Amino acid sequence: MSKRDYYEVLGVEKGAGEREIKKAYKKMAMKYHPDRTQGDKGLEEKFKEIQEAYEILTDPQKRAAYDQYGHAGVDPNRGAGGGFGGGADFGDIFGDVFGDIFGGGRGRQSRARQGADLRYNLELSLEEAVRGKDVEIRVPTLVECEKCHGSGAKKGSSPSTCPTCHGNGQVQMRQGFFAVQQTCPTCSGKGKIIEDPCDSCHGHGRVEKTKTLSVKIPPGVDTGDRIRLNGEGEAGESGAPAGDLYVQVHVREHKIFKRDGNNLFCEVPLSFTTAALGGELQVPTLDGKVKLKVSPETQTGRMFRLRGKGVKSVRSGAMGDLMCKVVVETPVNLSSKQKELLKELEESMGKETAKHRPKEQGFFDGVKKFFDDLTN
Repeated sequence: MSKRDYYEVLGVEKGAGEREIKKAYKKMAMKYHPDRTQGDKGLEEKFKEIQEAYEILTDPQKRAAYDQYGHAGVDPNRGAGGGFGGGADFGDIFGDVFGDIFGGGRGRQSRARQGADLRYNLELSLEEAVRGKDVEIRVPTLVECEKCHGSGAKKGSSPSTCPTCHGNGQVQMRQGFFAVQQTCPTCSGKGKIIEDPCDSCHGHGRVEKTKTLSVKIPPGVDTGDRIRLNGEGEAGESGAPAGDLYVQVHVREHKIFKRDGNNLFCEVPLSFTTAALGGELQVPTLDGKVKLKVSPETQTGRMFRLRGKGVKSVRSGAMGDLMCKVVVETPVNLSSKQKELLKELEESMGKETAKHRPKEQGFFDGVKKFFDDLTN
């Protein structure tokens, strides 16, 4: 009986990466493992097929031979690239894959862990966020010990292989078909032990230090944006790569402007007479004051757009606008004469309410219709 394509067995594409292959195997192995299929011989054979496909596709040499020659390339009877051989231990292969959950696998050397990523919260004013700036930040972190260069061992000595896990960093507990990987209690998963620790870092290979970094803030950043500094996080263990530092931006609220994307919004007070007769008023922008022409009979709440006076997009470079909402101010602290003048103005309008106050007339017409509808 001809064998099925290994990629088809695991349900992955031919170009699938190792992580995708492992994920597919874990899902299928959990489903078809003999402990779950209650002695079903057909499903047990399927499990063996899954294991065989996994072993071939996760071995670079065997996978290359399979991709080039098919099953013939990994047939042990043909001598091309080795083979599955049918004698694999269920527990070994099952434990090798699921050992990844605990940080390692069968027959693999323990790998030093990459340093942790760090986050720094940076608070900016709106002006700083819009224009950009260079800032210096101080970040407490772990750096590689200069005295032992990260090894953790005193000068003239070196770490030795752990006698418990033989350098794997994991120990295996077996029970029936299951093989569970656990972190080695002797070396804490490092695979090595330090008999003569460095007197500077006390065997840790890393020391605490506050670093001063210069960060270039690009123009247009906003709250929630992150700036990534590669390799500026914590140093890795035993020479492993350092993590990254993420500078998290938060923009403080502004007294005048509110920001929405690349646009700015502000409210501008407008005098009663200017709103009625029209005129000019000065409005603030982040670049200084500009004149805004107000047409006669402007109502409160009207929005004026000043193009290009907003924020430059940090991604596209497009300029936003400044949206000015005018708020008509009612005169206060009036003198007796001013009050008389306003009364004269009111009287001069007479009964022509709809002509001079269209919104008021429209509102009361709507109220009248509302009550008429209720009574009908």
